[in-house]
Amino acid sequence: MAKTLYVGNLPWSMSEEELADAFAQHAQVISARIITDRETGRSRGFGFVEVEDHDVEQAVEAMNGTQLGGRDIIVNEARPRQSKY
Repeated sequence: MAKTLYVGNLPWSMSEEELADAFAQHAQVISARIITDRETGRSRGFGFVEVEDHDVEQAVEAMNGTQLGGRDIIVNEARPRQSKY
């Protein structure tokens, strides 16, 4: 089973591959995606990394507050998406 981590305050220039590589040092990464603006295609400064269940705590502890691309990132377990209605 896998869990998703929210990663905030990402550098605008970061790629999904770079994000996955950063987390791969601390967890088995299943996937990584950076959220982009629909109209411009630019990064919105946050993304999600999917890791194995047993790696969640270790990844959060190791990565939360560290620097990626000169910015202090925020890492925590992602919450389920809220319905608009």
